[in-house]
Amino acid sequence: MKAVNFLFFLILLAIGEIVAFFLYFVHPALGVLGGIGAFFFALFVSIAIKIADQWEKLVVLRLGKFSGVKGPGVCLIIPVLDRAIFVDVRILTMDIPKQQVITKDNVPVSINGVVYFKVVQPAEAIIKVQNYAYAMSQYAQSTLRDVIGGMTLDQLLAEREKIGKEIEEAVEKASATWGLEVSNIKIQDIDMPEDLKKMMSRQASAEREKRATITKAEGDKEASFNLAAAARTMAESPGAMQLRTLQTIDGLGPTASNTVVLAVPIEIMEAVKSVAKMKTAS
Repeated sequence: MKAVNFLFFLILLAIGEIVAFFLYFVHPALGVLGGIGAFFFALFVSIAIKIADQWEKLVVLRLGKFSGVKGPGVCLIIPVLDRAIFVDVRILTMDIPKQQVITKDNVPVSINGVVYFKVVQPAEAIIKVQNYAYAMSQYAQSTLRDVIGGMTLDQLLAEREKIGKEIEEAVEKASATWGLEVSNIKIQDIDMPEDLKKMMSRQASAEREKRATITKAEGDKEASFNLAAAARTMAESPGAMQLRTLQTIDGLGPTASNTVVLAVPIEIMEAVKSVAKMKTAS
């Protein structure tokens, strides 16, 4: 921006000096006065021109009193009387420094985050707040401590998104009167003492072992029910046991390393069962 103002100054000064040069031949005193006047005119206009980028607004104070908001683009102010303050209206990112907080269940944790906000009312942000960026940072830190202090450690670890929303709502309610708009607040890192981390690790390991034991017990229970049902079905079908035996033998595979020895033929076992039934009936 200073380079542009200097360029305007040079162009206007050059034009003024050329005019003064021709006036000098008409009247020398008039030419000298014209040259001096051209210098001050070029300086006045170059100071009066302000260029605001596309993402900037210009808050103008005239004799210390708010005059208006201009920009983006080329803006003209009155030198000496006006003072221009540039305000960035893009989304700004600000870190919430890591700080130690005591949770509701008296656990010390270190936590940090990030705030995304932007200026929606440049005049209010400049006039109502001395330093809106610093004010936003301090208010976000205090709100973070208040919200974390009302939660237990388990809630803090499980409801990180909810914590960010609560902090965002609290900060946005206060910053709305400052001409600011909070886009989002995110919790970045939660750090706990090492001994607490080890205890939580052991607790998680025990919980996983507990679930594995319960799952295995439920599987054994279902398997026993299925085996009992299969046994009843085989008992009701005379040839079921023989078919099951043949199926087991077939499942052993055709390799020579598998050897099956039947001590008692199946037919003899069936004959013994038939004789036992006849004796029972008699």
